[in-house]
Amino acid sequence: MPAQWEYQVGPCPGTAMGDELWVSRYILHRVAEDFGVIVTLDPKPMPGDWNGAGGHCNFSTSRMKAENGMKVMEEAIQRLEKRHKEHIILYDPSGGVDNSRRLTGLHETAHIDQFFWGVAHRGASIRIPRGVAQAGRGYLEDRRPSSNGDPYLVCEALVRTAVLDDWTDFDWTNMPSKP
Repeated sequence: MPAQWEYQVGPCPGTAMGDELWVSRYILHRVAEDFGVIVTLDPKPMPGDWNGAGGHCNFSTSRMKAENGMKVMEEAIQRLEKRHKEHIILYDPSGGVDNSRRLTGLHETAHIDQFFWGVAHRGASIRIPRGVAQAGRGYLEDRRPSSNGDPYLVCEALVRTAVLDDWTDFDWTNMPSKP
């Protein structure tokens, strides 16, 4: 999108990612204010034939980074596919409504209603970088979170699904929608 800017936070262990992202968003807004620049975290602030803004999350565990880590990542991806709807709800503050304007299946995104993964595939829901696939271990990139997403909910969804495979005690009370 015209005038779109991207930056990265991390690497960070666990929920420190959320802390660092919230602080970086604050700094971004404060610096922009000093220069008269308007910042929006909306995943598709202007309609048009261009990319939206994602909050992609690179994610790994010690088992993913160890010998035979690719097998661990593939098992995690299978669990992520089964919980796709829950993740979409948690990946933007509007329960998926904001992200539906971005995840159209065009412009390097998978469609919001579909889940697939691929090696070096920038249009996949989950992307495994080529070097990770060649090494057989490393990390995966969840390309579904929106730019305005709550990083703590993104982390929670990833850990509950990819690591714990347990959603039994998740509290949907204050969420914008339920699966």
